[in-house]
Amino acid sequence: MSKQPKYQQVADTLRREMAKGTYGPGDRLPSESELSARFEASRNTVRAGLNQLVSEGLISSSQGLGYMVRKHEVFELNASKFENLSFPQVGDAYNTNVTDAGRRPHQTFRVELTAMPEYVAKRLQAEAGAVSVLRFCHRYVDDVPWSTQATYYPQWLMQEAPRLTEPGDVAEGTTRYLAGLGIEQIGYFDEIATRMPTPEEARLLEIGAGVPVLLWTRVGYSASRPIRCTRTTFRGDLNRMNYEIGDLSARRENEPQ
Repeated sequence: MSKQPKYQQVADTLRREMAKGTYGPGDRLPSESELSARFEASRNTVRAGLNQLVSEGLISSSQGLGYMVRKHEVFELNASKFENLSFPQVGDAYNTNVTDAGRRPHQTFRVELTAMPEYVAKRLQAEAGAVSVLRFCHRYVDDVPWSTQATYYPQWLMQEAPRLTEPGDVAEGTTRYLAGLGIEQIGYFDEIATRMPTPEEARLLEIGAGVPVLLWTRVGYSASRPIRCTRTTFRGDLNRMNYEIGDLSARRENEPQ
C-alpha cells in the first residue's frame, strides 16, 4: 500500500497518463466526481491532486469546463537575429520571426510619454523619473498571448525621431527607422531572468497558476550612448530562446533547437 497521500497518488497517476498520451494537449480530464469514483477518494482529495497539476502548469481549470491538459506549442525565438538589420526582414522583427515560423502574428500598441522606472533610468544613464517615450506592445502568436514588450526611449530622441511618439506601429520596425536617421544600434546588452507573473501579467498573457514568465531586458547602444531599453515578458510555458555566437559551421541543421 502506498504511503503517499491520496491526493498525491491522484496527481502522479494523471501525470503518468498525460506523459503516455492517454490525455493529450487540449483534452478534457474526467470530472471530479468521475475521478472520485475511480480513486475511491473524496472530491476534496481529488481537487487537491488536480490543483497540484495546475500548479505545475500541466493542466488548466475553467469555470464550467472542468480541467484541461495544457497545449504547449512552443515558439522558438532566435535572439541573435532579432532586430539584427544584417538579416532579411519584412516589417518589424516580431512579424518577420513569427511569419517565418509559419505562424500568424498579431499585436496591439500603446504609446505614451511617461516617467522612466528606476530600472530603465539606470540602464539609459538618465535620472530616475526622467521623461521617456514608452511604446508598449501586446503580442500574439496564432491568437494566443505570446508576450508583452515595453520599450523606453530617452527624451532627446523625440525631436530626432518624431515617429517614435506616434500611435500605432512603425512599419519597418523602430530599429530600422532609427538607423535610417543615422541613429544606428551597433550593440546591445541582454539580461534574462525568470519569476512568477504579477496579476497584470497573468491577465494579459492568460497565464494559469504555476507558470512563470521569462523576462528579457535588452539595452541598445549607438556608438556614443544607450538609445533604448526594452523589456519583453514571455509566457514561460510557450517560449524558448536561443543565441547564435561564433562559427557554427560544424552544427547540423537537424540538431535540436
